[in-house]
Amino acid sequence: MLKILGRANSFNVRKVLWICDELGIAFEREDWGRGYMPTSTAEFLRINPIGLIPAVIDDGVVLRESNSIVRYLATRHGPDAIYPKDPVQRAHVEQWMDWANYETSISLRGAFLGGMLHEPPWNNPWFIEQGRNQITREVGQLDDHLDRGGPYMCGETFTVADIPVGLVVNRWFSLDFERPHYSAVAAYYDKLAERPAYRRHVRNGLP
Repeated sequence: MLKILGRANSFNVRKVLWICDELGIAFEREDWGRGYMPTSTAEFLRINPIGLIPAVIDDGVVLRESNSIVRYLATRHGPDAIYPKDPVQRAHVEQWMDWANYETSISLRGAFLGGMLHEPPWNNPWFIEQGRNQITREVGQLDDHLDRGGPYMCGETFTVADIPVGLVVNRWFSLDFERPHYSAVAAYYDKLAERPAYRRHVRNGLP
C-alpha cells in the first residue's frame, strides 16, 4: 500500500492526499513535520535526504516533491483526461503546476507566513507588503486566465493543474488583508468545492 509521510495539514501533503482521494488510491499516512516527528532525523533522511514533506513510498519506489508525486500518481492510476499524454496538452497542464509552485511560493511566504503566522524571517514588514502586492497581482493573472476559459485551469476538464492551483486559491481566500474581488477566481473556488476530495483535504477550514 502507498505510504505518505507528512502531516495532513501541510500545504504540500494535501496535494497528495487530494489526488489519492480523487483517484481512489488506498494509502496509509504517518505524521512527520512541524509539531510531529522531525524530518531531521536519520530515519527520515534515509527516505528523503532533502528533509522535507511529503515523501511517498510506493512498492519500494521512494518519491519526493509534491508536484512530482501528483504527476506520478496520475500517470500510474489516473485516466488520460486528468494528465494528458498529448505533449501540448500536457505542457499546458504542467505550466500551471509550475506557476503555482514557483511564482506564488515567494509571495505567499510574505503574505501568509510573514503576514499571518508572523514567522521569522518572513515577518519583515517590507517582505510582507511585497508578498501581499505580488500575490494580488498573481491571483489577478489567474482571474484573467479563468475569465477567458475555465471552468477548470485547462478548460472543461479537471486535471492535475487544478491541484496545486486549488491549494493556492484556498490560501488566497484565507489571507487577512484587504483583497480585491476576483469573480472568476471566486467561481473557480466554488467549482472546486463541488469535488468531495477538495472539501475533505483543502477547503476544510485550513488555510
